[in-house]
Amino acid sequence: MDNYRLSEQDRATLQYRVTTKLREVILRGEFEDGERLVQEEWAEKLGVSRMPIREALKQLEVEGLVRIEPRRGAIVTPISVEDIEEIYQLRALLEGEAVEKSLPNLSKEHIEDLENICEQMKDLEVNEHSVAEFMRLNENFHKILYEGCTWRRIHGLIETLWKGIPPYTPSLLTNHLDESHQEHRLMLEYVKQNESEKLKEVVQKHILRTRDNLIKYVVKSKKQES
Repeated sequence: MDNYRLSEQDRATLQYRVTTKLREVILRGEFEDGERLVQEEWAEKLGVSRMPIREALKQLEVEGLVRIEPRRGAIVTPISVEDIEEIYQLRALLEGEAVEKSLPNLSKEHIEDLENICEQMKDLEVNEHSVAEFMRLNENFHKILYEGCTWRRIHGLIETLWKGIPPYTPSLLTNHLDESHQEHRLMLEYVKQNESEKLKEVVQKHILRTRDNLIKYVVKSKKQES
């Protein structure tokens, strides 16, 4: 419970590490819903100034894990298993539909971009730096897949669902990065083969597998803290 202090090596990626640490603490259930996250206390626990804590809270507010209130500061609103189920089930439905409609409109350049992303993912070694890069590549890969969908409203709905925990799940599920990469390779192959139904199916399975693993992570973390 008290071993939060970051090492000197961690401080090389200070902002990322502070945000990741606070995200993990919230998802582990160390805060009650509605409890204050006091900047001064966590700055001391992590051995940092208040500035990276303040910046981390801004990011966590975007993710829906805290809300910033006047005179009260950061109030924790931890994501629940039900929230995860809702977000990822909707993502599977919408992104599956979007990639199926997108495929006929993907260009040679789109396919080359997907290929390049897969190659970059393959070359990453799992560490704090590579996980941050994997998150960026993962989000770009998914966006390219459904970029060709001509349904305007579905893009807005998907973007809303991505404004939260989804972009950051690789930082929590590092043991599953290889599996995720293999699924991305399979998506790329179906794009090249122009197999829209198979592409839709693997995208949905990929999202739902992530949902299941994230739920296991949250449940296990809360049990360890109880």
